[in-house]
Amino acid sequence: MLQSVEIENFLSHKNTKLTFDRGVTVFVGQNGAGKSSIIDAITFALFGEHLRKSTKGLLRRGSNQSYSKVEFSLGHRQFEAVRKIDSKGTAGAVLYEKINGEMVSLVAGERKQFGESMTKEIESLIGLDFEKLKVASIVQQGELQAIIEADPRKFKELVNAIVGIDKLDIAYESMKKTIDSFRGTIKSRLGHDDTDIDTLQARIDVLLKEISVLEPQKKKIMEEKILREQEFSTLEHDIEIETPKETKIKEIEREKEDLLRYIRDSIVKMKRDLVEKEKKFSDCSNSLSVTKVKLQVESDTEQIQLDIDNIQAELKQVEEKITIIQSQQDIANKLHLVDGKCPVCDSSVDKLNPLFDEKYITFEIEALKKKKEDITKKNTSIQSKKKEFDLKLQQIIKAEGILASNNIKTHEDLTKLEEEISKLQVSTQGIPHEINSGNLMQYAIDEYSTDVIKSITRLVDETRDFDINHFRDLKSRLEQKRKALGMLDQEITVTNTKLVIRQEDAEKISQILLELHKVKQYVTGLEAIRSKIYNRDGPVATSLRSWALNMISQKASEYLSTFNVKIQRITLEDKSRDVGITCYSGNLEIDLESLSGGEKMSVALALRLGMAHFMGTSNLNFIILDEPTTHLDQERRKSLVNVLSQAFESNIDAISQFIIITHDSDIFENSNIDAIYDFKSTPEGTVVTPI
Repeated sequence: MLQSVEIENFLSHKNTKLTFDRGVTVFVGQNGAGKSSIIDAITFALFGEHLRKSTKGLLRRGSNQSYSKVEFSLGHRQFEAVRKIDSKGTAGAVLYEKINGEMVSLVAGERKQFGESMTKEIESLIGLDFEKLKVASIVQQGELQAIIEADPRKFKELVNAIVGIDKLDIAYESMKKTIDSFRGTIKSRLGHDDTDIDTLQARIDVLLKEISVLEPQKKKIMEEKILREQEFSTLEHDIEIETPKETKIKEIEREKEDLLRYIRDSIVKMKRDLVEKEKKFSDCSNSLSVTKVKLQVESDTEQIQLDIDNIQAELKQVEEKITIIQSQQDIANKLHLVDGKCPVCDSSVDKLNPLFDEKYITFEIEALKKKKEDITKKNTSIQSKKKEFDLKLQQIIKAEGILASNNIKTHEDLTKLEEEISKLQVSTQGIPHEINSGNLMQYAIDEYSTDVIKSITRLVDETRDFDINHFRDLKSRLEQKRKALGMLDQEITVTNTKLVIRQEDAEKISQILLELHKVKQYVTGLEAIRSKIYNRDGPVATSLRSWALNMISQKASEYLSTFNVKIQRITLEDKSRDVGITCYSGNLEIDLESLSGGEKMSVALALRLGMAHFMGTSNLNFIILDEPTTHLDQERRKSLVNVLSQAFESNIDAISQFIIITHDSDIFENSNIDAIYDFKSTPEGTVVTPI
């Protein structure tokens, strides 16, 4: 049971505290006075949830901190739930229990990762979460009126929400996503899903049709290839027979060229030998004539050398005498008779010794110089002759070298060389520059050329029946066949590639289809489950709704039996598009349109209480009706108050508290109401006053 609600800086309330007891409590006041804020304060303190857009919006304008505190009892236990919120929207929460007169903290905050959650603790204590509490204990504005007078389809939606069938829609869509996800997984793996089965089957049909065309086409090409290969093989055989002959023809031409080149080289060599031998003959002829006078030249050279030696000896003697006399001349220049006396001993003499006579000495020197000059001229003449003989000796030595190097010793040797020259001159005459296939032996100039000519003659005999034009035609036809076979190979490759690709594609698609048929079977099963179990119009939902409507009908009928009305029983019937409501007085069916305003309100309240019971009344045992009189006339408003009083007095399901939020204070006159709070909006905030 709720005991009190205390809020500070919460929505329009600056500081408000309300206490509750058993019975009916009414909040009255104009729209916007802050009455419905108490619902948000209760749900926020208990669950951290509310009916506003944002938690930060719960903070009163201009305030930095706000809190909501709810005291409630469960049996003999007393609890206090407090939640705070600051300007950043951060909330703090603590749940206390009064033990031995002191408030002891049970759990704080929402640290779910550490296993601590005030919300979970409260849900465990009262047996409901926020969503279930909204249905079981909070009747929204206009909800009672909608049960009776609104579109029956909306009433069915309300029943669906209460029963939880609306959650089936989530499961219905979730399963669709699961099926789509499964299809997506299959498509990512196979490239297709079960929706592509018909397309893939059509593709296989096309591939099989193309394969049926390509296979005989490939067979036909292969048969043509075999025929062309046979023709090609025949031509190859013919060419293999003729090819050695073509090789021999080429060998003939090559050997002719080699022979001509050899003959030309031989001619060049013979001419070179001829020139060398002619030069050798010339050099050796001259050398033999030079060497004939060798003995005479050597003898003359020896005699001239003796003459030179004698002349040089005589010249040396003259030079020595000149030197001696010149030394005497120096003495003679110093010795002169003075007054007929000797300059050395001073004795009287008639004349000096001729050896010391200056005139005599001068005469002798002149005579010796003249003799020396004559001897020198003679020496020069003999030296010139010696040079001539030395040159002749050198020529003789050179000639001997030439003869020795050419191995010519006598005139007989020279005669033999002359004969060789004559033969070479004859051999180089009349050799042709080109070789014809006629009498080849005319080109034989030596043993080697003779062998080559014989080889050429043999090859000519072996290739006498060879037709080069016919051979070239064979090769041309072979090349054409080769190209044709190449084109056939390409055509076979293209055809075979197409065939293999289509066969592989057909096999691949067949394997995919095998899997997709399994997938389709599986998806069909999932879709059947989705349609039958999770579809709100499926058999499971229909059965669940029928059961729920029956339970609500039974409980609503129990509630009506406690009200002072003529209706004792209500039945709810599930229809295709809405829910039918039928009222009974005894066994008599009563049309809803014939009911009075009070009776309609009794039916609506009974149905709503039945829904709350179906949801499971919380351990708090309270019902909040937010503006239940909206859109009701005066008669129905008073009827509602009377019905609520009767419901409480009858102690239905031990509901200990009814909290009514309304702006119609006059309807509670002369009614059995336990407490009324007046809500007024002021510049300082909402002011609540008990009446």
